[in-house]
Amino acid sequence: MTNKAIIFLPFCLLFLVMLPTTSQANENLLQKEDRGEHVVQLQKQLIALGYLHTNATGYYGPLTEEAVRNLQQEFNLLNDGVAGPQTLSRLKEIEKIARIVHGEARGEPYEGQVAVAAVVKNRVHSSEFPSTVDGVIYQRNAFTAVHDGQYDLVPTQASYQAVRDAWRGWDPSKGATYYYNPTIATSEWIFTRTPKFTIGSHLFAD
Repeated sequence: MTNKAIIFLPFCLLFLVMLPTTSQANENLLQKEDRGEHVVQLQKQLIALGYLHTNATGYYGPLTEEAVRNLQQEFNLLNDGVAGPQTLSRLKEIEKIARIVHGEARGEPYEGQVAVAAVVKNRVHSSEFPSTVDGVIYQRNAFTAVHDGQYDLVPTQASYQAVRDAWRGWDPSKGATYYYNPTIATSEWIFTRTPKFTIGSHLFAD
């Protein structure tokens, strides 16, 4: 009896050690009644995007669930009100596009900021570019902001709203897959693209 107990106890301890902690288990799945810092971060993103109109409380209540549902509906995700892996992944993509918008178009008219977000979207949907947000953003020499450090700046709420509006279907770029500032552009190649029109200081082109 004693020998069996000695063998069983270490196995139990090993099993407990291998179980994920609560924070690890919840990091990639947030749902109603959850609380904590991960919920705070989720709520901050929902507030920036205009889906949640309260403070970031850290409590996943009915308002947060509704905000998540609205996000999921507009970004073509499973509309279950649960911030699972796909929803959290899409929020990370939104964050990256917002950084592009802020780094490339802050100070531009809001229409121009939406147009920059739309260019990212248009590239994702074009066979001439990578088919993922990461692939488009990090493609070599694709966006100046990625290379000069402006991508690391904290986006404004307008940047997030621009991404949301672009994904809801507003495309001020009218399908463009390129844009540049003709007064400061140094690449001779970019001038070979077919210009369409200008918004603010950016010329949008195909």
